[in-house]
Amino acid sequence: MNIKKVLFTAALALGIMSASAQEQQTIEVFNPHWYIQLQGGAQYTLGERDFSDLISPNAQVTVGYNFNPIIGARLSVNAWQSKAGSTIENIEYAWKWKYVAPSVDVTVNLSNLVCGYKANRIFNLGIFAGLGANIAFDNDEAVNVNNRLNALYPGYVRPSADQWLRYIWDGTKVRLNGRAGLTADFRVSDRVAVGLEAQANIVSDHYNSKKAPNSDFYFNALAGVKIALGATHKSQVVEPCPRIVEKIVEVPKIVEKIVEVPAPVSNQVAQVEPLKETFFYAIRLSDPTANATIDKIVEWCNKYPTKGISISGYADKGTGNPKINQGYAKQRADKVAKILQQRGVAASRMTVNSYGDTVQPFPENDKNRCVIVVGE
Repeated sequence: MNIKKVLFTAALALGIMSASAQEQQTIEVFNPHWYIQLQGGAQYTLGERDFSDLISPNAQVTVGYNFNPIIGARLSVNAWQSKAGSTIENIEYAWKWKYVAPSVDVTVNLSNLVCGYKANRIFNLGIFAGLGANIAFDNDEAVNVNNRLNALYPGYVRPSADQWLRYIWDGTKVRLNGRAGLTADFRVSDRVAVGLEAQANIVSDHYNSKKAPNSDFYFNALAGVKIALGATHKSQVVEPCPRIVEKIVEVPKIVEKIVEVPAPVSNQVAQVEPLKETFFYAIRLSDPTANATIDKIVEWCNKYPTKGISISGYADKGTGNPKINQGYAKQRADKVAKILQQRGVAASRMTVNSYGDTVQPFPENDKNRCVIVVGE
């Protein structure tokens, strides 16, 4: 009989360890990281010609760093070509020139800001804004157009606002450049994403050689690949659900039944009836509605006045974000504890915990909006 006891206890211990390992959960935590991005696309320079006449090729190289799931910074170099044109005396003129525009931008991940961080999210929407320089050069075509007009209309009197190319320039010009825009990244793997970007740029009115009411604008549409230069997230183990403790508490009872050691009824120690009750909630609700369940818990507490209870709040991982879900789980657990206290259960007998969505007691997502009460 002693050998059987030893063998059974060892098997039972292995079973409990296995259950504990199965119930341990991991969550993905954001890891700050560098990235590079290569993009190509097209530019539209705002002007008086038809839209298709002012489209130019465009390219951008970016190096960035994400400090946390929401905020990042990047250095991007945008370059290639801009176009402009005008219709003068019913004749259409057009010219193009080259530029390089380095810029330092602040980036914000709107998906993580609104919905909370998820390492495997397929789509991330972001915004950015920044300042830099626009280095323009090779403006020979504009100079030639201006010279041609002066030759065609010698001595022509024109108001200054209608001058052919009032702000004509040559050589290399460096001007302040401001930009803002949207990004859309589609996850391919942990380190690779396909990105789309739309940006608006504002620069000095002298940029296209013509006088305008205010400043000159150009707009870029880009697509390319973003590659992370390090791990974007890491796994973190969370504590197992309290229900594992309940299994351990029941071990002596199970061992006693299997060993089948007879004992006089008068000498047996009274066994505490197990208590485990669960309250389930709809989305964004935190008030328990199961009065019959409250009655069962109060009855158990009155029957075993020296025993305590643990009250654990949870939220489902499929909705909200970790911060919001932590709040709901705490509200649910606190309200159950408050009702029990109003029904005469001393606060000193209660242990209140909130696990948010870091622990999911049930495989069904919706059932994890719950509070579990366990007798200790």
